[in-house]
Amino acid sequence: MLQMSSPPIAQVADAISVTLAGLGTALPPHKLPQAMAQDYARALLGPRYTHFERLAPAFENAGVDMRHLVQPVAWYEKDHNWAERGAAYKQAGTQMFIDAANAALVDADCAAAEVDVIVTVSSTGIATPTLEAQAFKAMGFRTDVQRVPVFGLGCAGGVTGLSLARRLAASRHGQTVLMVAAEACSLSFRTDRLQKADIIATVLFGDGAAAAVLRSGSSAVAGKVTLGDGQEHIWPDTLGIMGWDVDENGLGVVFDRSIPSFVQDNFRKAVLAMLDRADLPLEAIDRFVCHPGGAKVLEAIESTMNLPRGSLDAEREILRAAGNMSAPTALFVLDRVLKSGQIGQLALCALGPGFTASMLPLTVTP
Repeated sequence: MLQMSSPPIAQVADAISVTLAGLGTALPPHKLPQAMAQDYARALLGPRYTHFERLAPAFENAGVDMRHLVQPVAWYEKDHNWAERGAAYKQAGTQMFIDAANAALVDADCAAAEVDVIVTVSSTGIATPTLEAQAFKAMGFRTDVQRVPVFGLGCAGGVTGLSLARRLAASRHGQTVLMVAAEACSLSFRTDRLQKADIIATVLFGDGAAAAVLRSGSSAVAGKVTLGDGQEHIWPDTLGIMGWDVDENGLGVVFDRSIPSFVQDNFRKAVLAMLDRADLPLEAIDRFVCHPGGAKVLEAIESTMNLPRGSLDAEREILRAAGNMSAPTALFVLDRVLKSGQIGQLALCALGPGFTASMLPLTVTP
């Protein structure tokens, strides 16, 4: 008897429409103006790092005015071990998860009990059980909810995580998927490990969380924002560009000075390849929505993609208001772009450890 085989999962996913039903962001309570960050860094790192004053102008040139931290500023004046950093991450990460997830659920007019799958993205700490389990009781998720924690994506995590959530939503009609990216970058602040990357981290990075609610098939909200199939590009022999060093005291940032020039030389070709796999010509993109890794990275993206200088305005606004929060930052930018009334074909982009580019097409209709 002839048996009909099931279509591949990818074909099923392509056939089911997935809509962004809600988006939410959250910032921790402790504010750190950039001028104060420079003063603290000078006091704590200046006496130990002989080249600090040579790097000090970066505080003024980074395009950052304010950061939000998961701990009071005084906490960072002392050295901390893995256990102390881990406890702070679990407590603050769980609260940011709850705040961002609730904001997205409210925006989607959705109850936590309606969520079928949770995708949790975080690379700035380790908690097992992971953050969605830590937040389970407070959120009110169902006992049969499926959990997909993802670690190690860094700054690309918001886009790659949303792409993964989209594929999970598209695997079945009527799926509701909650994706949450929560990062506590400030907990990696180190006074015991004096490298240039550690200084730059104090210039750029802050803490925050963002969440998205995705719905598929017949339960999807008509119009608004429809998600396409996400794409990635990894460059060989680039492991040392971005990531973490891991030692007995915690995580140490890897953030190579070559990133802006690497973006200038390589980003466009990767984007064109990803757009081609998504069946989208470059001229179809009405707005690139980019993770603001830093002021120089934004300039490099505008240059290599032939965008008008300063056109990535929402990206600069988020960088100025909250710094680089790693994974959630791209979703903060997307939220601002959507609230500005932008319609048409968007491409949400980010770069992260690997070294990897991630891109997710979105179609916005009135």
